[in-house]
Amino acid sequence: MGGVVSFEGHALARLRERLGAAEEAREDLIAFARGHSGAVSAIHEAVLAAIAAEGMEGLIHVVTKDWPAILGIDSVALALAVGKDGFCVRTGGVQRVARKLLLSAADGVGDVTLRNVERGHPLFGDAGADIRAEALVAVDCGPRLPRGLLLLGQNEPYPLDNSHGGDLLRFLGRTLGAIIAGWLKTPTP
Repeated sequence: MGGVVSFEGHALARLRERLGAAEEAREDLIAFARGHSGAVSAIHEAVLAAIAAEGMEGLIHVVTKDWPAILGIDSVALALAVGKDGFCVRTGGVQRVARKLLLSAADGVGDVTLRNVERGHPLFGDAGADIRAEALVAVDCGPRLPRGLLLLGQNEPYPLDNSHGGDLLRFLGRTLGAIIAGWLKTPTP
């Protein structure tokens, strides 16, 4: 006669394996939630700083000087087509750029493009040599008003598998466009 085969050891090992996988998934979810919460807070802080800026010069200062620290990034550039001209604002100041080139770049990114790169977008200027991850965010102030790109760069590659980050950056770009449009539509005394 045959003996009784015990499945208890096998079942217990399988249960421990599944418990380990569930614990790992829980830790990943907690890390994601903490990171997402931090990203949301940083975007909110950046938007509030932009809203508090006084005039376009103040906004440019906030975007190019304050946002890198607020958002935890290395480089920022804001490129806008204004009338028949194109301008790019970086930490080093304002530079003219070809309007057609700028609008072509803006049309090519959609609302938000996140990517790892060997070199940052040319609109970053000299800082582009060090950039390994970039976000290109559309800025549209409305019909017959400036439009272009907000460029955010990091010197280290970044894991880009999070669609929520794109949503947050889209919100940042739309807010920036709305702030600029509000100033341009409101006559100054």
